[in-house]
Amino acid sequence: MDHDDSLSGLLCPESKTCLDEDSAVFDVEDEDEYVNTLGDKEISFGFKRGETDKSVMLSDDIKCARLEAIAWILNTRAVFGFLPKTAYLSVTYLDRFLSTRFIDSDKLWAIKLLSVACVSVAAKMEEVKVPALSELQNIDGYNFGNSVILRMELMLLTTMDWRMGSITPFSFLHHFIRKFCKDSSPSNVFPRTVALILAIMREINLMEHRPSAIAVAATLVAFDQKLTRQALESCCGFLEVGDVSTCYIIMQKLEMEKYKTPDLSATHFGTANVSSSAVSSKRKRLTFNDSDQRSDGPNEKRLR
Repeated sequence: MDHDDSLSGLLCPESKTCLDEDSAVFDVEDEDEYVNTLGDKEISFGFKRGETDKSVMLSDDIKCARLEAIAWILNTRAVFGFLPKTAYLSVTYLDRFLSTRFIDSDKLWAIKLLSVACVSVAAKMEEVKVPALSELQNIDGYNFGNSVILRMELMLLTTMDWRMGSITPFSFLHHFIRKFCKDSSPSNVFPRTVALILAIMREINLMEHRPSAIAVAATLVAFDQKLTRQALESCCGFLEVGDVSTCYIIMQKLEMEKYKTPDLSATHFGTANVSSSAVSSKRKRLTFNDSDQRSDGPNEKRLR
């Protein structure tokens, strides 16, 4: 299946209705309090405040494998018509896992397996109809045994301490759009904002930027508004200019580059080709058997 690398190609037809699940009806005071609660909750899930100086350093091979995994996640979302939140959660799980566990560069197939597990778990969290594992594996020739995927799902869940209901930018969108547009918003704002959020997933480690910062940056770019301290203070008090600014600049660059796919060799995870010993001191090494690449069989070995 051909991939459309433009921002518009990341989207199934979106509307305000498809994002209503993350909004609720409040009066102004209650809504501000609710958004502040979301801000506290996103920190509890480990999202940092744009601390790029403490970025998780990945080898070039792992960075490329991550980008390929995100492309597969977005393609799978398009095939099954998943919500934007499902795709974002999948990449959040991927980044949380890679920030915690170390995968050897000669086990890149394990990241493919991980991406299948991430989508499967995210779909169970968000979708009404969840495809069978065999259906997920029909996308782009991924071929793992069902029991292997289920074991990876369990490893993912335990690594995340079973906290899978992570905050996403979509939880904030309605609030920010209402703040920046007192009247009815233009019809293209929602799809444009969603496209920007999905596009930036390729560019940054989602764990290093608060979802609220990504949401407000996307909203400002979608409205073609300048980023100012006054604009941030008008929508909520806990946003940090530096974090929002980083996301805002990347999104503007994506638009100026006419939505081209970023170079596989460069991401904001860090540019160094880090040795295994340097990374494994911070993250737990994850070991796999090569037999786990294949379908289930009577002599199937287990992930360790």
